[in-house]
Amino acid sequence: MSFLNSATTATTFSILLITMLPVMKVCEPEAQQPTETPESQLTVTAERVLSGIDIGWGMDWLPNGDLLLTEKAGRLLLIKDWEIAAEIGGLPNDITVNGQGGFLDVKVHPDYQNNGWIYFTFASTLGEGNGSNTALIRAQLENNELINIERLYKASPNSTRGQHYGSRIEFDNDGYVYFSVGDRGNRDVNPQDISRDMGKIYRLHEDGSIPSNNPFVGENNAKEATYSYGHRNPQGMARHPETGVIWTHEHGPRGGDEVNIHEAGKNYGWPIISFGINYSGTEFAEDTARAGMEQPIHYWDPSIAPSGMSFITSDKYPGWEGDLLVGSLKFAYIAHLHIEDNKVVDETKLVEGTGRIRAIEEGPDGYIYFTAEGDGIYRLVPKE
Repeated sequence: MSFLNSATTATTFSILLITMLPVMKVCEPEAQQPTETPESQLTVTAERVLSGIDIGWGMDWLPNGDLLLTEKAGRLLLIKDWEIAAEIGGLPNDITVNGQGGFLDVKVHPDYQNNGWIYFTFASTLGEGNGSNTALIRAQLENNELINIERLYKASPNSTRGQHYGSRIEFDNDGYVYFSVGDRGNRDVNPQDISRDMGKIYRLHEDGSIPSNNPFVGENNAKEATYSYGHRNPQGMARHPETGVIWTHEHGPRGGDEVNIHEAGKNYGWPIISFGINYSGTEFAEDTARAGMEQPIHYWDPSIAPSGMSFITSDKYPGWEGDLLVGSLKFAYIAHLHIEDNKVVDETKLVEGTGRIRAIEEGPDGYIYFTAEGDGIYRLVPKE
């Protein structure tokens, strides 16, 4: 194992102006016309704090300020003072790397000081059928080893396909844990069928038990852990800092990436409604809106391939409090979405050119951190 020194390098990036994209609602079937957004007075510097990271898929902080980072290839790193202090052992032996699957998200329990739990998602080979599917576990950390691993949920059946594992984790203010599983590339079967895993947002008690008030408890053959359905591949999830409601974003196909606010039992439409088309250029969706199916609060066309998502809650970025940041894998920038009353009122691009942005999190020091594939970890620093 090699230890890396954190030679901090900085390159200044200005916020680039882009036009607002149309947002469609069922009650307003005509998309809004693009409007010009005013240039912000705040600019930011993308300051690299750690190099030598390949695909940093998920990251979260322990109460002592140490950072846990998952690498898709199957490593869990402990980072102290922006140096790799240890590679954590004791990871499950059923983690596999297959296409978009691998070792995925990590989330530290809000009451870690008292219970020591850390939650992870990954592509697991356990269970029914060949291939793998998304699993949620929790474990505790002792002497740089995972101990007391508990398996909380495993989507089934397995699939040999390499796409659409999800998968993000978030806690709400009421003691529930949410996580996402993509449709695994089987869009015409999984997302609209509540008797099947995949294409869903799930909600569990923190110990993995199913809440009695989940929306499909008691329904015939339903996957009772399901909280909402009709999703393609959600790779961003965040709790709204004021309302506590879970927000996600998900990949569309060619166009149609979405930001959604989640409500229990709601159908978010995939693949019956979409603002996207097939990669070949042909249409597949029956419409962009339909009664009984939820509209996104924001969508992208063309697709930006979103990954990572964080609300700004600190005062490090004056005027941005409550706004949402979304990483772009395709174009290697951060989309800064200005939020008012649960609506996106404008959008700007931040820090283009650092690499495919995979994870975005607000650190305990109030700064935003993000991973750039093959490049490292960066901090967003306001520029005077």
